Amino acid sequence: MNIFLQFIFGLLATIGFCILFHVPTKKIIGAGFVGAAGWATYMYSIQDGQSKLLACFFGACIVGLFADILSRVCKEAAIIYIIPGIIPLVPGAGMYYTTLYLINGDLSASAAKGTETLLMAGSISVGLLVVGSILRIRHVVSSKFQKRITKKNTMRGTE
Repeated sequence: MNIFLQFIFGLLATIGFCILFHVPTKKIIGAGFVGAAGWATYMYSIQDGQSKLLACFFGACIVGLFADILSRVCKEAAIIYIIPGIIPLVPGAGMYYTTLYLINGDLSASAAKGTETLLMAGSISVGLLVVGSILRIRHVVSSKFQKRITKKNTMRGTE
């Protein structure tokens, strides 16, 4: 399916969940675009031949990165953008089919689908964790570098 169309579907789904979660009105469009970008990345990765796990990881990385950027620009907590942004990536169908197979007594199919679903959920959390860690390391290194420059400039001014 067309990636642009998937982007629109992701945008609408995320905006719907923003309304459901009472996201502040001024933040809904931004959160919608975060979720849409994550979903479009997921769908592009799937169409490119990547596994669902890797596609979820890439989608979550995009959600984490864009949520961090928007949180800095809008001076809000990143969680306002992350929670609605990951909703399109959450493997709800996998959870449904895991339960359905379990109720129907197909334990092997239930275990297989349950494992896949848990791995997809794990890849979402790892994607958010990786982006958050990289951004935190970048911030620490940047602030230490800035302190060194300030210290050197202060020493030069006193000589």
